[in-house]
Amino acid sequence: MDDRVTIPGLLKLKEKKEKIVCLTAYDWPTALLLDRAGIELVLVGDSVGNNMLGYSSTIPVTMDEMIHHTKAVRRGVERALLVGDMPFMSYQASTEEAIRNAGRFIKEGGTEAVKLEGGEEIADLIDILVRRGLPVMGHLGLLPQRTSQVGGYRVQGRDEISARKMLREAKILEEAGVFSLVLEMVPWPLAKLISESLKIPTIGIGAGPYCDGQILVITDVVGLSFRVSPKFAKRYLNLGEQIEQSVKAYLTEVKSLAFPTVEQHSFSMDEEVLKKLPSPHPSP
Repeated sequence: MDDRVTIPGLLKLKEKKEKIVCLTAYDWPTALLLDRAGIELVLVGDSVGNNMLGYSSTIPVTMDEMIHHTKAVRRGVERALLVGDMPFMSYQASTEEAIRNAGRFIKEGGTEAVKLEGGEEIADLIDILVRRGLPVMGHLGLLPQRTSQVGGYRVQGRDEISARKMLREAKILEEAGVFSLVLEMVPWPLAKLISESLKIPTIGIGAGPYCDGQILVITDVVGLSFRVSPKFAKRYLNLGEQIEQSVKAYLTEVKSLAFPTVEQHSFSMDEEVLKKLPSPHPSP
């Protein structure tokens, strides 16, 4: 498609000061709808774990699970840039394993890029991946794969030391070759400063309005989250309630014999054929 979103295209959007709109997706129908709506970047997040697979966190998600969902999303995405989220322990053990798993996302999953959580400690790895033709999106601030280290889901970068560290690491990741940078649960003044300090676009999630783009989890947006949604999320639809009401209506109609009807929901057959079939109640 001529209007496919590309990595250079995202950089141009930042230059034009046009906001980049991103969402997560985990399946084919959702991806199809996001792509039709004009979303510019679709992330198959490891958040599939706690939003679709019923895990309590992202930690249990495996590479095979990520590839499975990514392939489904790829079938629905034609225009948007597709990014795969590297799950926990898919890149931490060794450089060789990181290259192999990043390659799986692009070769098997059909993504244009992968996303890694972390700062200076993974800068060398990012450099290696990018040099081998594996585009990388960075991720700073709250790192969901490391919440146990920081005591849960907490805003990051509020004090001078941590704010300086995040600003420095953002520049290090840019130098390492990331084409964009997710900032999660970062105070908006710091996110604004980071965004203005980088040439690459920043994508905020709970980082205020001054990032170059925004991303949310699709289940939060449409009301399919069954756990407490974070403060930064906004619900645009209560789809969960609508689905539950629809299922209850279906249950009621089946029990009451209102559905299915012979006239609207069933198929007829030739009466002569029917006469030739055995009777359910044969004569004695």
